[in-house]
Amino acid sequence: MTGASTSLPLLGLEKKSLREQAVSSLRTAITSGDLEPGRHLVETELSEMLHISRGTLREALRQLEQEGLLSAGPRGRLSVRHLDEKEIRDIYAVRAALESLAARSLCELDDREHVIAALRTAVDAMRTAEAEGLQARVERDLDFHRTLCRLTGNETLLHTWESLEGSIRMSIMFAGLDKGVRNMSVDRHHDIVAAIETGDASLARKTIREHMDQAADNLVG
Repeated sequence: MTGASTSLPLLGLEKKSLREQAVSSLRTAITSGDLEPGRHLVETELSEMLHISRGTLREALRQLEQEGLLSAGPRGRLSVRHLDEKEIRDIYAVRAALESLAARSLCELDDREHVIAALRTAVDAMRTAEAEGLQARVERDLDFHRTLCRLTGNETLLHTWESLEGSIRMSIMFAGLDKGVRNMSVDRHHDIVAAIETGDASLARKTIREHMDQAADNLVG
């Protein structure tokens, strides 16, 4: 009896690990273009490729659907999400609203030194990633904007931003990595940090909105 009770949590952890590995592998395949937009996903093929049960695969696919990387068609059949221009502009309009709120919140802090230091570290990581390849640049860019939201201490804001992360990745896939990288200019991100450092909430919000408008224009242009 004692042996059974101690083995159950371990089985649960093992299953969770498999699901997380499947999520990571599929997410990478989607964002790299190996699984192209519009492609229908066949459970039997994927479960064999990943060496996992179909039940574990379904859990992984459900998470990717929640992240916005997959979409459900007729009879619930899943495919890699394909974004159109309107969806991309909608995504970046919501990002602008969320990150403008984050910037305002940070500007209202009496002591912003730790915030500015953390944001500058994130920008420095973006610069380092320029020599590490396109995928690394995507990740460091996302890290910067996630950090911007996290530093507010507003968990609802952060959670809402993170719910868009899959859609953001898909917008880059829509445009192609070459266009996506144009939005990862280190100087443009320095401008955001500098605006927040002034404590001028209006300037910070304006800088964020312009950043997102330009990003959307670049992706759909």
